[in-house]
Amino acid sequence: MIPSSKILGRSPAAFELARSIVKAAPTEASVLIVGESGTGKEIVARAVHARSSRRDAPFVAINCGAITPSLAESELFGHEKGSFTGASATTMGCFERAHPGTLFLDEITEMPLSMQVQLLRVLESGQYHRVGGSEQLSVNLRIIAATNRDPKESVLAGNFRSDLLYRLAVFPIRVPPLRERKSDIAYLSQRFLNELNEQEKTKKVFSAKTLEKLEDYNWPGNIRELKNSITRAYILAEDVIEVAPMNSVFRAPAPMVKHGYLKIPIGTSLTCAQRAIIMATLEHYSGDKRRTALALGISPKTLYNRLESFR
Repeated sequence: MIPSSKILGRSPAAFELARSIVKAAPTEASVLIVGESGTGKEIVARAVHARSSRRDAPFVAINCGAITPSLAESELFGHEKGSFTGASATTMGCFERAHPGTLFLDEITEMPLSMQVQLLRVLESGQYHRVGGSEQLSVNLRIIAATNRDPKESVLAGNFRSDLLYRLAVFPIRVPPLRERKSDIAYLSQRFLNELNEQEKTKKVFSAKTLEKLEDYNWPGNIRELKNSITRAYILAEDVIEVAPMNSVFRAPAPMVKHGYLKIPIGTSLTCAQRAIIMATLEHYSGDKRRTALALGISPKTLYNRLESFR
């Protein structure tokens, strides 16, 4: 039986993940969660917070890659009124809002190097000041960080400070991709369908073949993709969710990428074409979102918004 947590699954991998949460939660150790997109890293972070002594204090999450370098300091530490153009009022940053609870730094390896230095200083001293302010503020909170990239590779590439990595990864937790816990797919699928049936007051069911089909697929988008696909299939189905109408959901043909070129069939919608271009470019640059945004001629924030809309 899996220890109590919000992690769904019955596989050995899910059990080990839940065990890590239960072990880490009561401590004050900084936690670094590593896992592919869609595996549920924020769910893990919230589970750690919920079982900690800080459970009744705030849980504040911030996506480090979705904020521009010029605003990163203000987002983290807040700013005083009039400290820069547009600062019409004194505003609390994430550190202040999270005190004395948990601050979740998602996509931590995407944080600008200049901010990594400041973050490390605050983590070591527990003190900071708002942008444009002189008052020294103290903070007492727990840091949980997450990344969908190998942090050691980010260090070797010069994009992430090794001393910050050591400070954050006191207790590392790896979230396995869904392809490594295939025995959970049928269980998760049924849980998601049960939630939809309860919400919509229906009694739709899977056919046996459908569940087999789900287990045959590798789910590159992990649990998020599975849940979204179940939702789409539920909407399309009448009483029984069969394999045939779900083929387009689970086996949709991907645009062809060959020798650095993307081949998109005529008649592809602009939305689908845009998604294909973005995802192919992201794969070409090995998941490096900053290089992808630069190549596409858009800001990192715009890229993150597009990626969020694809989920």
